[in-house]
Amino acid sequence: MNESTTPATKTLDKTFWANLMQTAGILPVLIVIAIVFAIIAPNFLTENNLLNIVRQASINIVLATGMTVVILTGGIDLSVGSVLAVSAVSAMVVSLMPELGWAAVPVALLVGLGLGALNGLLVAYAGLPPFIVTLGSMTALRGLAYLLAGGTTVINSKIGFAWIGNAYLGPLPWIVIIAFLVILLTWFILRHTVLGVHIYGVGGNPQAARLTGIKVGLVMLFVYAYSGLLAGLGGVMTTSRLYSANGVLGTGYELDAIAAVILGGTSFVGGVGTVIGTLFGAL
Repeated sequence: MNESTTPATKTLDKTFWANLMQTAGILPVLIVIAIVFAIIAPNFLTENNLLNIVRQASINIVLATGMTVVILTGGIDLSVGSVLAVSAVSAMVVSLMPELGWAAVPVALLVGLGLGALNGLLVAYAGLPPFIVTLGSMTALRGLAYLLAGGTTVINSKIGFAWIGNAYLGPLPWIVIIAFLVILLTWFILRHTVLGVHIYGVGGNPQAARLTGIKVGLVMLFVYAYSGLLAGLGGVMTTSRLYSANGVLGTGYELDAIAAVILGGTSFVGGVGTVIGTLFGAL
């Protein structure tokens, strides 16, 4: 009996450790770095410093979360930085309108969602490569952000959503809470919904997923729209801290997001990865 169960036990052990390493991602390295810095600078592990680190990483956490679901399908979204800029400028422009100031955040989120959905439509139904589509979007939307801002910086020192980037709920900044809520929501979608299973299925083998009845096009549309929505949220978070926005905002953010995803253990070819690993990668 023992001999017959040993191989199965070994397989389960290997699966357990493989899943653990996939989830942990770069966490062991992160712990080592924290220990080294704690030795070099005794104030490194203080509450204020740790909160400041997480606060600084919050926007990248949000963008990288959206990037995770895209890369899990085998795609890529190079436009998140530009989508963030367009959404941020849109929010600031609307915030300056006396009758519509309240709509700044919804407008930014809808702009991000719409631009992401446009990428998704081109990838899913026009059959264009994600790299080409989002590279083109990155360039075009950067120009649109400059155009919306009038080639200057849009400033509003009295925005109604400044609390997002500056206020606290107890000891935690709202910007950090929002970032972790995004992580929690995405984790739930990926691990506890049929949509999450479909996302992994499309990334693992799109042809097989299609043959099993998964609507691959709709899944692709969702992941790019979701990435755009979170880029729009990133724009809101950024402007809530800066009280301003311009066409340069978000430049290079897509590279930071991709790096966080890959460092977190998500496979660049799709089908393998976790949003928890992305969190550690972003930190």
